[in-house]
Amino acid sequence: MMDKLIFGRYIPGTSWIHRLDPRAKLLATMFFIIIIFLANNWQTYLLLLLFTLLAVKLTDIKFSFFINGVKPMIWLILFTVVLQVLFTSGGETYFQWGPIMVTSQGLLNGVFIFCRFVLIIFMSTLLTLTTMPLSLTDAIEYLLRPLTKLKVPVYEIALMLSIALRFVPTLMDETEKIMNAQRARGVDFGEGNIFQQMKAIVPLLIPLFVSSFNRAEELATAMEARGYQGGEGRTKYRQLHWQTSDTIVMLTFAVLTGALIFLRN
Repeated sequence: MMDKLIFGRYIPGTSWIHRLDPRAKLLATMFFIIIIFLANNWQTYLLLLLFTLLAVKLTDIKFSFFINGVKPMIWLILFTVVLQVLFTSGGETYFQWGPIMVTSQGLLNGVFIFCRFVLIIFMSTLLTLTTMPLSLTDAIEYLLRPLTKLKVPVYEIALMLSIALRFVPTLMDETEKIMNAQRARGVDFGEGNIFQQMKAIVPLLIPLFVSSFNRAEELATAMEARGYQGGEGRTKYRQLHWQTSDTIVMLTFAVLTGALIFLRN
């Protein structure tokens, strides 16, 4: 089911990106999502696109995997783009009917919104494809560690986020199996109007919820059988090591931010 949903999966590898500290990759991804809002013209988006393509190239993972990561979100992206195009004023007006209008500024904003969504999905997919779930959990726990002084259950939060992230592709695979079983019984999920299609999806929800609860119970039983009692006093088999390459990554993002600010003006 790799072609159905890529986000949340890990692909083993030995690339330069794979070998980076998960804390560096997590910080870099969060930083990228923030600075992408600095882009406001063709030059800034072109710079971000080239930077993202270079990062994808360094993973040694096929580009098609990242394209597959965008596919499940394409309808949400297009819906957002349409809203931008139809309800943004400014520039030359090509069409207008009441509050709905198509302007040059609206079309430009639509293209920029599309690029922004795709770039964010690419970088988020890159993070999960090149970082093991356990390593990502360790990175989240480390970055949230200062909150322990406020009695925040940091380890439990990190574990919960990691499990939720790992369950995304698992639940999608389960959904595909249930849909195939329904198709074998004569159900067609692609026919009829939108209300008929929504009605056809309803029979999927109950078995999907049952399967989700069963998997959660199995996971809880497995953790209890292994003596899990929370993060207090636990040691780690895999230690995180910040290296020179991780510092280079953060400095690169600082330079990228400066370049975006320069090109904005």
